[in-house]
Amino acid sequence: MTSAASRAEVVVDLDAIAANTAVLRERVGRPLMAVVKADGYGHGLVPAARAVLAGGADSLGVAVLEEALALRAAGIRAPVLAWLHAPGADYAAALEADIELSVNAEWALAEIVAAARATGRTARVQLFADTGLSREGATPADWPGLVAAAARAQSDGDIAVVGLWSHMAYADAPTHPTIGAQVRVFEEAVAIARAAGLTDARRHLANSAATIALPDTWYDLVRPGVALYGLDPLGGDAADHGLRPAMTVRATVVLTKRVPAGVGVSYGHTYFPESETTLALVPVGYADGIPRAAGNRAPVLAGGSRRTIAGRVCMDQFVLDVGDDPVQPGDEVVLWGPGDRGEPTAQAWADVLDTIHYELVTRVGGRFTRRYVGSAGAV
Repeated sequence: MTSAASRAEVVVDLDAIAANTAVLRERVGRPLMAVVKADGYGHGLVPAARAVLAGGADSLGVAVLEEALALRAAGIRAPVLAWLHAPGADYAAALEADIELSVNAEWALAEIVAAARATGRTARVQLFADTGLSREGATPADWPGLVAAAARAQSDGDIAVVGLWSHMAYADAPTHPTIGAQVRVFEEAVAIARAAGLTDARRHLANSAATIALPDTWYDLVRPGVALYGLDPLGGDAADHGLRPAMTVRATVVLTKRVPAGVGVSYGHTYFPESETTLALVPVGYADGIPRAAGNRAPVLAGGSRRTIAGRVCMDQFVLDVGDDPVQPGDEVVLWGPGDRGEPTAQAWADVLDTIHYELVTRVGGRFTRRYVGSAGAV
């Protein structure tokens, strides 16, 4: 029997993250902003940040200020951009920590200017243009006003506009017509900013998919996220791009039992074995980020073979039908990993669940422990 500490764990290969970063950095031949938001896409914010920096990343990107401040608290001094802010955000703390701030609207710029004056620090700002995603960013109608306000604030010495950027809606479909349309809107937005005197701001548009597939969008730097963790943003095999998945999700069988043919398995009896069989209990469930929809659909590796989860995923556990194979309590069950030991990949789970691997790696957690292997970025 294994120890309670290994009941269920997410194993993160820091050397894989560093190597993936180096592959992408070499591919683009220009600065790389490594996105480590959402707890490093489920891999751990601070260890992932250290690993991407060890792999050659030039700066870091996060969504919210709390993530940026956590990086600073951990002693990470690399440039950091944070981009998702609510009204009343603690911009003073951000400026004291030398965090770059993305701006979507004039009201937000006014709050940052006020914080700059209160702290006596020049705020490093990046202006976000909505080029067609209709999510973050200033629309083409609002962009000239935002640019003019930013140019005035820069002239006053309150801010320095260091970036002009946007985000793509369809980069994972490299031939989609929205790509050219967004590039054109972005170019127009940049021209407006340059005409207003914002000449030092670096341009960036490329996420992971664009970093891999769309060189025309690389501009002054690229901004990959999920690819750093070894997942193909185009939905294929990451190895085709020289990338290796960094996350393995594993658990330990905690009970086996022989049952007769036709017995109903798990809630709602959505699975019935066709013959006498052994059932194995795996102690993770939807409270740990395993999608409930994985029941009767998602693959795992157990006892040397691929199995499909039998019946519904429960809050704390799910069941496998292992037939007559000699699976025992204490045996390993791998939900997903790099795939080179025969285990499913996160992409394989995404395919059967009609989702994306981004969702799987960022949601897994709960009562899993996280264990790191590799030495990249180790302190």
